[in-house]
Amino acid sequence: MALSWKTGGVLLGVVFFLAVALVKPIGVSTQFVILDGILWNAVDTSIVVEDAASKTGFASPNAYLDKSGGKYAAAVADPVNYGFIFVLAILIGAAVSGWLRGSFRAAHRFMPEVWLANFGYSPVLRFTAAFVGGFLVLYGARLAGGCTSGHMMSGIMQSAVSGYIFAAGAFLAAIPTAMLLYPREV
Repeated sequence: MALSWKTGGVLLGVVFFLAVALVKPIGVSTQFVILDGILWNAVDTSIVVEDAASKTGFASPNAYLDKSGGKYAAAVADPVNYGFIFVLAILIGAAVSGWLRGSFRAAHRFMPEVWLANFGYSPVLRFTAAFVGGFLVLYGARLAGGCTSGHMMSGIMQSAVSGYIFAAGAFLAAIPTAMLLYPREV
């Protein structure tokens, strides 16, 4: 029941086209900031406050949440918006897809051969590497002001020069990193 890369690519292109045409370009890394803000605000209610002087009606003593006239603070105060629901739908869709394909069965839990050849069989090492790698990618995405879906995929689709620059930078970093981390091929 696996999808070919060609079919998947076409479907992904259609989804991106529809998102841009009907709502707005796709980008997801900002929603991690919103989730952090929601959790922070649940513990400390002073992190997002109503502010009539703000463009959005909300402000934050945290400079990052207060940027763009309190745009992030407003999203923390009312997270039921297109971006946040979109990210939740990605997670739910991935889980449903994995369940339908039977990916959660023990027989389907495996490590790729290239990982085994370079690092051996250690689930702890693999999960640690995945967590650290994900953290670095998300940290870099926030430094860049967006992620691969926002900058590269949506940006290139709209012929934005920044999208092409981001894509070039991503591949210029990813290829040597992969060659360094995976010197043994399968």
